Amino acid sequence: MRPSATWKSMAALVVGAAFVASACSSAAATPAITAPPVVATPTTAAPAGAASVILASTADATVGAYLTGLNGMTLYILTKDTPDTSSCTGTCATNWPPLTATSGATITGPSGATAAFALIARADGTMQVTYNHWPLYYFAGDSATGDTKGQGKNGTWFVAPLSGTLASMAPSVAPAATPVASAPASSGY
Repeated sequence: MRPSATWKSMAALVVGAAFVASACSSAAATPAITAPPVVATPTTAAPAGAASVILASTADATVGAYLTGLNGMTLYILTKDTPDTSSCTGTCATNWPPLTATSGATITGPSGATAAFALIARADGTMQVTYNHWPLYYFAGDSATGDTKGQGKNGTWFVAPLSGTLASMAPSVAPAATPVASAPASSGY
C-alpha cells in the first residue's frame, strides 16, 4: 500500500471514529424526554391529603387579632352560617374559598386561640375547618399577607377573630357573639 493511501485510510478511520464518538456522546448528552415539571400554584386551601393544618394569627389596629391560614392569608367567617354548617356554596365558595383539609386532619391553632378547632363536612363532601363552630374562609379579593379586603363585606363577612367571638372585635363589627341560625343565603355573597 502506498503511504498516501495508508494516510487516507487512517484519516478516514479517525474521522469515522470521531463521528461515532460524537454520535454516542450527543446521544448520551441528550436528556430523555420526561413529563414537564409540576409547578405549585399558590393556593389558600390546605393541600389535598394534608394530614395537618397550621394556623397563625396577626393583629391589626382596626380589626384586632385575627386568624390567618396558608401563606399568612386572612381567614374570615360568614355570619349567615349556622353553627358547624357552611351556607357558602357555588359562586360564594369561588369568591370565599373555604379552608379545607382531609378528614381526620390535625388542626393546630396559634397561641392565644381560646376556642376549639374542628372539621365539618360541606355539601360537596369536602371537609372544612371551623373555629368555635364558625366555618373558616379566605377572600378571593385578598392578594397579599395582611390584606383584609373582605372585612365587613355585605355586612356578613368578618375576619375570624382570634378570640373566637365577634363580640371581641371592634365595636362597629360585633353583630353576634356566637353563630346564630338564619335563613338560607344566596350563593353570591
